Amino acid sequence: MPRSALDLPGTDPTSIFELFRGSYGSELLTAAIAHFDIFGRLAREPLSLEALATALNLEARPANVLITALRAMELLIETDGRLAPSELAREHLIPGEYFDVGDYVGLAAQAPGVLGMVQLLKSNQPLGSDGSGSGTAFIYRDGMESAMEAEQSARHLTMALAGRAKNVAPALAQAVRVPEHGRLLDLGGGTGIYSYALLEKNPTLKATIFDRPEVLKVAEETSQKYDIQNRAEFVAGDMFADNFPSKVDTILLSNILHDWDVPECQKLIARCAIALAPGGRILVHDVFLDDGLDGPLPIALYSAALFSLTEGRAYSTEEYESWLHEAGFSTEPVVPTGVHCGVLAGTKK
Repeated sequence: MPRSALDLPGTDPTSIFELFRGSYGSELLTAAIAHFDIFGRLAREPLSLEALATALNLEARPANVLITALRAMELLIETDGRLAPSELAREHLIPGEYFDVGDYVGLAAQAPGVLGMVQLLKSNQPLGSDGSGSGTAFIYRDGMESAMEAEQSARHLTMALAGRAKNVAPALAQAVRVPEHGRLLDLGGGTGIYSYALLEKNPTLKATIFDRPEVLKVAEETSQKYDIQNRAEFVAGDMFADNFPSKVDTILLSNILHDWDVPECQKLIARCAIALAPGGRILVHDVFLDDGLDGPLPIALYSAALFSLTEGRAYSTEEYESWLHEAGFSTEPVVPTGVHCGVLAGTKK
């Protein structure tokens, strides 16, 4: 008997993901203290994020990831647009202060993980994009070696990502509405597990899984495990360059936009708007930072993980809404779906 994609786990795995991503907090904190002297610098002169990034010779994306994490740790505060150490940081992280523990944290300054994070922050490039042969883990781009183009690595990464997706897909299927007899386009759909859950929840729905060819081999195999009556089709392509399948009324972007920097996010949303008729819906299923870019800490640390492995980071609800509004969508409040994720729905005007 096929397994149901609507089966919910008996326990909540969120804490496992938080423990797994905790190392990014150690690396960012050590880098901030021992390599960038952020707390000493801001104690001398509070600066805006942009001015601090310039002083540190960091581009916008790495500066955002680093400072968002430090604010989520309650070590930096922002007042009138300028960043300064919090009371906690003033007592314990300003060089020369009596209770300063910066040198203690700095004992890890030469640890491989910290040095690797410093290099990522300075280069603004994900792991594997330097020609080392390791490939870029989660993304495909013309001219760049991608793990998603090789059969073995594409299979491994696609199945690894499905570990979280299987836990979250049932909640997503319950959280969103789709038209009867509608067609869903699942961009970068991976194994297709989110689509399979929606297909089970909505018996008249059809879905198209759009991804790289090697990934779709895994998706087709995975689809056989679920009772979806051959209502899923599989289309290979490049979501930034190739035409989307026609006559779709709902587009799902599940954990896709966080892989890309702001211009690519805006471009992809604009392409979705072109593909949808008025009344068509876009579902942004992702994690969401607070609009002040000061937390929550688990999302800030996940942002560091994304920064390390992709060209993106975590974004706030306000950032996503601004891109959707610019593309001609009205938006609804975010609905939580589990393991830090939620879904932001937009309707084309």
